[in-house]
Amino acid sequence: MKHLAALLLCASFSLPAFADMASHAERARVAGIDVVTYRTGVKDVVTIVGALPAGDAMAEGGNGAIPTLTGMMLDRGTRALDQFAIAQQLESVGAEISFGVGTQSLEIRAKCLKKDLPLVLGLIAAELRTPALAQSEFAKAKQQFIGGLESSLQNTEARSQEAFARAVFPAGNPNHPQTLEQLLAAAKSATLEELKAFHAKYYGPAHFTLVLVGDVTLASAGAEITKDFAGWTGGQDYLYGTTEEGAVHAPVAGAAPAEIKVPLADKTSVSVLLGQATGLRYKDPDALALRVGTAVFGHGFTGRLMSTVRDKEGLTYDIGAGMLDDTLIPGAWQLSASFAPSLLTKGIASSRRQLDLWWQSGITDQELARRKQGLIGGYEVGLATSAGLAGTILTTIQRGYDLTWLDAYPKAVEALTSAQVNAAIKAHLNPGAMVLVEAGSLGAAAK
Repeated sequence: MKHLAALLLCASFSLPAFADMASHAERARVAGIDVVTYRTGVKDVVTIVGALPAGDAMAEGGNGAIPTLTGMMLDRGTRALDQFAIAQQLESVGAEISFGVGTQSLEIRAKCLKKDLPLVLGLIAAELRTPALAQSEFAKAKQQFIGGLESSLQNTEARSQEAFARAVFPAGNPNHPQTLEQLLAAAKSATLEELKAFHAKYYGPAHFTLVLVGDVTLASAGAEITKDFAGWTGGQDYLYGTTEEGAVHAPVAGAAPAEIKVPLADKTSVSVLLGQATGLRYKDPDALALRVGTAVFGHGFTGRLMSTVRDKEGLTYDIGAGMLDDTLIPGAWQLSASFAPSLLTKGIASSRRQLDLWWQSGITDQELARRKQGLIGGYEVGLATSAGLAGTILTTIQRGYDLTWLDAYPKAVEALTSAQVNAAIKAHLNPGAMVLVEAGSLGAAAK
């Protein structure tokens, strides 16, 4: 384990400066899987990330707990190995494998030494293809999931995000979640038979992307993937929110109340969200301009929100703005903050003032130049680790770009003008029509 940890630490500093990144990547369909390898100067270490369409949205009107429960069962043993044998094999070589379930994807992450790549790929394949799905482990997974949901019922951030997403995305949209209460009831009623049916329908090579970065080639990884995944079939595409071919399932304007309150007793802070659906996917025209303008407004300590609402007025320690849930379908824009109950009214008023000013007047050329430098620098720093590079490649593919976007992104940011940014802000946002969500001890708020 120490040997792998030391190599991984070095990996943060050993990658070369990248240019023409797409030409360094190798990509092919192997055993039905979209496989990308990217060989770097890091020696002896391989980082793996992957995604397939088996997220929460795939419940599609059925039991909403089943996608997450299925993901939770993957590392609880296969038909050939129990979970303790798998853990022992991984620990003996210092390797890691983890699974997580998001809105639309099952996500896979792994790290290992080059010599152990056959072992790790074989275990990933077995866990995806032939999980044991034992009733005893299913009961444990259910209890763990139920416990997490019960805790989330009293979490101000979780409750505010749930209310916001349900307000700005209509029922039937992949981004429209079940309530936590609905999900809790679904978890309690979930059956192993439902889980097995979900696994059989949604787990397969179709639309599965696997990215390997480090001391690896397509030839070496492809041989192992071919062996481990041969004969695997099935899988489903992502949900793109279409009601008919070519028609985006857009949020319904005015369908949600302008203000939603979620009272939670005895909380030291109130989570606040203010925002709306944008009608934009990440790849759409105007999306990059709006994202950069939003970064000027609400990204980090140099954003306007932090410098005013926090630093000048002292109303919060946590405030920002961003765009979300737009990888595959049109997403949302959101201002998020946390206020002490006694400062809630002042905090919301201050946030709205800054929002109105930004929307009315836009950003300056000087602000744009500084933010461009920060965004491009942050992007390049993110590529300086194997995990960062692998994750960027995967999200680039999921967003619908080819790999040339890895080089094109900094150029696209650099080419933006303040006029383009300010036009996008005005075109896709309307502060007067935004949904406001407050979750926490609202009775203690100053009036």
